[in-house]
Amino acid sequence: MGNWSTVTEFTLIAFPALLHIRIALFVVLLLMYTVTAAGNIIIISLIWIDPHLQTPMYFFLSNLSLLDISYTTSVTPKLIACLLAQKKTISFAGCISQTYFFFFLGTVEFILLAVMSFDRYVAVCIPLRYAVIMNSRVCFLLVLGCWVGGFLSVLVPVIVVAQVPYCRKEINHFFCDIGPLLQAACADTHFIEKLNFILSALVILSSLGFTLGSYTYIISTILRIPSGKGRQKAFSTCASHITVVSIVYGSNIFVYVRPNQNNSLGFDKVAAILITVVTPLLNPFIYSLRNEKVKEVLRHTINRLISFMLRKT
Repeated sequence: MGNWSTVTEFTLIAFPALLHIRIALFVVLLLMYTVTAAGNIIIISLIWIDPHLQTPMYFFLSNLSLLDISYTTSVTPKLIACLLAQKKTISFAGCISQTYFFFFLGTVEFILLAVMSFDRYVAVCIPLRYAVIMNSRVCFLLVLGCWVGGFLSVLVPVIVVAQVPYCRKEINHFFCDIGPLLQAACADTHFIEKLNFILSALVILSSLGFTLGSYTYIISTILRIPSGKGRQKAFSTCASHITVVSIVYGSNIFVYVRPNQNNSLGFDKVAAILITVVTPLLNPFIYSLRNEKVKEVLRHTINRLISFMLRKT
């Protein structure tokens, strides 16, 4: 890739603020990243060690937690390092790799959220056939399809971006997002920008449309349940997923489903913080605080650990 470019490394213009502001931001982001990793690891561990959580719904949730850790890790450590580093550089190969993994993992998450909505549709609308439809083989193939679909859909656009000749070293962002990266190009990038817009809109809006369609059927089914307690129980199984879907799609549509993404890069940095740092942080809390079964398993696990430590002492 270096043969195609006169630039071997880029300088990331993350947040060019005063030192004490960058130090405060460093501490906050480091704490948030640590809590994100710990929270999602706890969710994954609880799901894999407790038999009560080894169901399709929690199998998909464990994959979502794995995605959140990987997604934020593709961006946040470099951002944290840039806040205090004198030399805020990233190699050309590292920049392209970061671009690929950021969009690859993001695409997988969109597809996975759509799959999770289908799982909730089957659970609420066709409960008697749930165990047959959402068997272990189907769940594995659905998750595999999410990862393969994300890998293939992002591969060609990133290869195209890697072939563009670059002559400016500065990227006005804290990571190698495609929009700011293309601003450093020496060639006309209108075609690539349109391609990026079309693919982003296709992935985000199609998965969102599928998710909304699933929840239309889910809500109509819940409203036909005669008892109020039954309606509340059915809706509670979907509430966490609806919250996550609203946050993820809302922030990403605002940033990426726009024909021109270069006119508000300063504001986009703030929105990107929401996407890359805040959302992965919120997900484990949303699913643990709103899910009685997860809270019950967590309390049981903590009590067992306390009992084990007391016996050892």
